[in-house]
Amino acid sequence: MAASVFKTSDKCILNMVEGATGTLRNGGTYKLAFVTNSWTPSLTDTELWADTGLSSNEIAGTGGYTTGGQALDSATLAVASGVVKFDAADEVFTATSGGIAAWRYGVIYYAGTLNSKANPVVCWFEGVDGAGSDVPATTESNTLTIAFNASGILSVNQA
Repeated sequence: MAASVFKTSDKCILNMVEGATGTLRNGGTYKLAFVTNSWTPSLTDTELWADTGLSSNEIAGTGGYTTGGQALDSATLAVASGVVKFDAADEVFTATSGGIAAWRYGVIYYAGTLNSKANPVVCWFEGVDGAGSDVPATTESNTLTIAFNASGILSVNQA
């Protein structure tokens, strides 16, 4: 499935740079986790994986999905011509033993501490773009592929 438009809050953008130096945080582990429709995203307040009901509304860690989400492969954060670009390889989840539960939002966060904040959120997307409905459960032996935009997951113009 193609990922819908990613959204991020002002606080999330600030957390993608290192403190007073303003350098980009590259390396480390970025994760993709799935949460239920009980979470309400906020463009002004969503900041950390542990707050705003994010981690408490994560789908169950069974059937090919691991609690805390899956580490993004080849995650990069770079700046070129005044544009900060975050990208990673497409993510593939393989359903096992009963499958992966239905979910509403995919959330990418940094697994660690940035700017003295634990597990800051980078961005999120609605699984079924703008439809206000859940991505159905992925049944056993099937795969769920999150295909990121060829231009990157997130770009922020510095100007």
